Amino acid sequence: MSPFSSIQYGFENVKERFSAIDQRINRSTFGRVFRLEGSGHPKSIRGATFFREVRAGLTTFATMAYIIAVNSAVLSDSGGTCECPIGSQPGCPGDVAMSMCQTTLKRDLITATAALAGLSSILFGFLTNLPVALAPGMGLNAYFTYQVVGWRGSGPVPYRIALTAIFVEGFIFMFLALTGMRQWLVRMIPATIKTACGVGIGLFLTEIGLSYSAGIGAITGGFTTPLAIGGCPPEMLDGSAECSGKIMANPAMWIGIFLGGILVAFLMAFKVKSAIIIGIGLVSIISWPRNTSFTYFPYTTEGEDRYQFFRQIVAFHPIETTLAVQEWNLQGTSSAQFALALVTFLYVDIIDCTATLYSMAKFCGVVEDNGDFPRSTVAYCTDAACISIGSLFGCSPVTAFIESGAGIAEGGRTGLTAISTGFCFLISLFFAPILASIPPWATGATLILVGCLMIRQVTNINWQYIGDAVPSFITLAFMPFSYSVAYGLIAGMMVYVVLNTMIWIVVKSTNGKVTPANWQEKEVYSFGFGRRDMPGWMRFVRRKLFGEHDAGGVRKDGIELADCDSTIDHVSRSASAEDKHIQVHSNRRHLECDLPSLD
Repeated sequence: MSPFSSIQYGFENVKERFSAIDQRINRSTFGRVFRLEGSGHPKSIRGATFFREVRAGLTTFATMAYIIAVNSAVLSDSGGTCECPIGSQPGCPGDVAMSMCQTTLKRDLITATAALAGLSSILFGFLTNLPVALAPGMGLNAYFTYQVVGWRGSGPVPYRIALTAIFVEGFIFMFLALTGMRQWLVRMIPATIKTACGVGIGLFLTEIGLSYSAGIGAITGGFTTPLAIGGCPPEMLDGSAECSGKIMANPAMWIGIFLGGILVAFLMAFKVKSAIIIGIGLVSIISWPRNTSFTYFPYTTEGEDRYQFFRQIVAFHPIETTLAVQEWNLQGTSSAQFALALVTFLYVDIIDCTATLYSMAKFCGVVEDNGDFPRSTVAYCTDAACISIGSLFGCSPVTAFIESGAGIAEGGRTGLTAISTGFCFLISLFFAPILASIPPWATGATLILVGCLMIRQVTNINWQYIGDAVPSFITLAFMPFSYSVAYGLIAGMMVYVVLNTMIWIVVKSTNGKVTPANWQEKEVYSFGFGRRDMPGWMRFVRRKLFGEHDAGGVRKDGIELADCDSTIDHVSRSASAEDKHIQVHSNRRHLECDLPSLD
């Protein structure tokens, strides 16, 4: 037997052993709890196996690991519990004591971020069985730092009071979820707008993957234009963050493109398992040696700081300054500051968190015909509880991470994916020096590939009728350009309401004699006030007051026309949804949301 044949035989033998272990776990009580394929559960999830879920969790973690360093860096800019000397300028620039306090604060927040992401993801995965990881939101942390608290506390709300507002906000969210109001908010959003949210998040991920902070650095903010071509080494960025030279000449960017992007896409084309992890790991290892032009540890102040942290390999830093530091004395001006922070976070978070969580559930194919997804109340309550817990760690609001799409693309379908991601974050409490040293260009191309998978839903948007098409386009375009899921959804809903109200006035005032083009193609919408849209307690009160009963039949908002079919009993439910679609709009073809390959 040739050496090559021996290696091949050994590989096949190992593969068979792992497959046998995989099937044994799937058939066990453990597999039944998470509804793995072959577990015997009546609602087992097609294609969900133990090792596939773990692999997907590792992929999600690899794309999220950057938050350990980035979130702590952003939140430390708020100054935290550090205080400027009395009489100094706002932010006390140049103060040595403040800088030293910020260094300790940043290390505290590294521990807090990893611990919070780990606990939240494990809790969410176990209670909801959804492959969605939770962590302090990247857009929300910037909003917390630069618009609410301000740089080194120079904003309108002090750090401690802002944390108090976040703590209370979590309980308000939990109340809204238990009463069904948060789910009602999702049902109130038109189906075409919800589909556009998924597409917009895909574009948002693509923009993040192209940026310098968490991507390959192919684009940057421009001075004369909103965006500008990048690709230059970071030291060539001028004061306005534009490249002063060597455009598209950064070796690190090209390594990320070819090894982290094109190679991964090539492996995905042949359905190579762990393709995304292979790409991220390969780029990271290549980028660690110092004597290269693409090292993650250049001989600069920042590079030296990264390298010294990386050299520790194993390190644990206990939280010293941010644990349970809420301010509960809300007398005087503090009450006004608390109210401002609470209202501000409420309207941003409830839209951002809810839209992201719904889009991730839709991407993994578990949204049902009624527009809801399994254990949605538990999911929203868990998310709300983690928001309050996060404030005790000194962090900005926790939210579902859109990077979970990378794990879903890798085949994650159950809560085991989120649990695996959570355990990786807990392990990173001790191996943070290594895991926080994954360079952004190692994960940037991965985020672009995930964006490519998510944007395929764009065909499900109702482009035939302008009253649906324009608001949907505003939603999906505004998310990346405003760098916020919440603002994109707000913009789309505002345009939807104003535009369709104007059209409705014209149609009603002329008794239907004047109608817009393709009026018959519009998706019928009830603003969430249909009987089946209302929370259960509202339907109960309505029955008691008016003696009415819920009517069956086809939903009026057409959610089933846009949502992905569940991976449970996929074929039969797809046919059912198509039958309903024909009844509502006989002249429109049924569009199915194609799920990523599970192989």
